[in-house]
Amino acid sequence: MPKGSSHRAEHRPHRVVVLVDAGINPFEVGVATEVFGLPRPELGALDPLYALTLCTPEPDIRMNHGFFTMAGAAGLEAVDSADTLVVPGRPDNVVPRTEAVLEAIRRAHARGARIVSFCTGAFALAEAGLLDGRRATTHWRWAGEFRELHPKVRLEPDVLYVDEGDVLTAAGSAAALDLGLYLVRRDHGAEVAAAVSRRLVFAAHRDGGQRQFIERPLPAVPDSSLAPVLEWAQERLDEPLTVADLAARAAVSPATLHRRFRAELGTTPLAWLLAERVALACRIIERGEQRIDVVAARSGLGSAANLRARLKRATGLSPSAYRKRFGDRAPAG
Repeated sequence: MPKGSSHRAEHRPHRVVVLVDAGINPFEVGVATEVFGLPRPELGALDPLYALTLCTPEPDIRMNHGFFTMAGAAGLEAVDSADTLVVPGRPDNVVPRTEAVLEAIRRAHARGARIVSFCTGAFALAEAGLLDGRRATTHWRWAGEFRELHPKVRLEPDVLYVDEGDVLTAAGSAAALDLGLYLVRRDHGAEVAAAVSRRLVFAAHRDGGQRQFIERPLPAVPDSSLAPVLEWAQERLDEPLTVADLAARAAVSPATLHRRFRAELGTTPLAWLLAERVALACRIIERGEQRIDVVAARSGLGSAANLRARLKRATGLSPSAYRKRFGDRAPAG
């Protein structure tokens, strides 16, 4: 019997319900389907991770710009079984949502479901009253409109996603993938999230605090991106790498490297290096290493105290709690 199969046989998959309202963007619905709905044979005994349901307020729902009409989805009653409710975005945000849709969102939140919005889906959560006094984000293009309509929300328009615990909001369409992978990582650990991101051919993890709008001019010469130096650093995370080391490898000054990281990744070299080391520490713990000092050394975090502090800040868990939750959840094989 594969590792963890008896545990999974007794465990009901986390139920994700996507609320597809009139005029919603197909891309965000597709993101939810890709992240939460597809079979994942590459994960062995961990398949399925989630049980996905699409629901609509009407039998036939016309998508944004009338690209197509969705039919055959479940009704709004499916929201009442959701462990996570995903609300994608639509461009006509000045048009109020129907009371039936807003009440379904409120009902799910009231009984403890995790509520997630993609792109301008944050408008629906704000209309439902879930965001007053809380942090949230949405697509930068609609930030001004959002502030006018919902002044009580603490909008953060320059980040990829915001995690308020029971309510999470993502910025533009690509940021929906970032938030989706973040949720997989939070639910199932770094190894599983990395496997899902490889299947999607998408970056394994971009921190929610990174800038959502990043200028990316076309390179003047081939292979002038940061990819080579990032790959080089990822293979040496256990070494005492510094920003100066990365700059030397890229054959630029530290100041130039800093500007390039900001332009291409929306973060700093030091923040990227730290995030990579924390992610590596998570994977090492998931693979069964129980000695905290060894995990700290192999991930480049140095000391057990630093590992505990960084892991707690990134995941909300101590190393022992993280091991208890994710230690037997790495993909099979």
